Amino acid sequence: MSVKTYAKALNEAYAEAMRSDPSVFTFGEDIEMGLFGVTTGLIEEFGPNRVRNTPISEAALAGMGVGAAIMGTRPIVEIQFADILVISMDHLVQSAAKIRYLSAGKACCPLVVRAPMGIGLNLGMHHSQCVEAWFMNVPGLKIVCPSTPYDAKGLLHSAIKSNDPVLFLEHKRLYGTQEEVPDEPYTIPLSKGDIKRGGSDVTIVATSMMVSRSQEAAEILADEGIEAEIVDPRTIKPLDKEIILNSVKKTGRLVVVHESPKFGGFGGEIAAMVAEEAIDYLQSSIIRVGGREIPVPFASEEAAVPQVQDIVMAAEKICR
Repeated sequence: MSVKTYAKALNEAYAEAMRSDPSVFTFGEDIEMGLFGVTTGLIEEFGPNRVRNTPISEAALAGMGVGAAIMGTRPIVEIQFADILVISMDHLVQSAAKIRYLSAGKACCPLVVRAPMGIGLNLGMHHSQCVEAWFMNVPGLKIVCPSTPYDAKGLLHSAIKSNDPVLFLEHKRLYGTQEEVPDEPYTIPLSKGDIKRGGSDVTIVATSMMVSRSQEAAEILADEGIEAEIVDPRTIKPLDKEIILNSVKKTGRLVVVHESPKFGGFGGEIAAMVAEEAIDYLQSSIIRVGGREIPVPFASEEAAVPQVQDIVMAAEKICR
């Protein structure tokens, strides 16, 4: 066990998986250099046959990944920015996610597509979006959003071992965050959420960078006598419904937080699920805290996404 950054934890998972399974390889734009440090050093250890730079063609990257996965390898494709996944969407939605269904279960597509998302570098509206909601309506596609270095390493190992396609979304703001992470390989199930903080007054379900902001909000709320429980689903699909429902049944109140715009976002699905399956336990209305209905601006990008105080105010409102 040692302190590692989010990026280093992912890098370790990469290397461990490639050492243990020769069918694992990776390719993407500038991947030999190691964008954000995630693939740094892999080319030196594994060589150009397993760590390949590619031209700037995200559609080709996705298509190559699908084809390689169907033929029995376990490719990890890196799309430099999650916003550009729209160019890859045809292969991911129409091919990767449907292979198991089209083949009556005889074929599978063990593909991992990694993509950095979210604000943090002032890169403007085409390179700063959170895109999980774009893919939530796709049966057969798993979606992972790690919020900590520990989760990132364990979830990437599980994603690589999955026999179905996984969209692995990494928040750019989190790459430099640190915590203790095991030095040996380990897995975290792709269907298991985590309680990041216990509480009895209100449940806050948050993903990716919003988990840490929710934890900051919980500290402020605790000073006011409100104990918030922070639930991190870790994987949006498959979703750990049980951990969310059990928390809501305990607290009777729910706030859902995500960086992407509120309308049509992940929070709406959580709110609907709780309303359908735990409405008798609710003591107040459900509140969603999401991004504003605007493109992420180049300057003052924080103005487009939820702040700690927004989460505090939402919890205060339903705990009165």
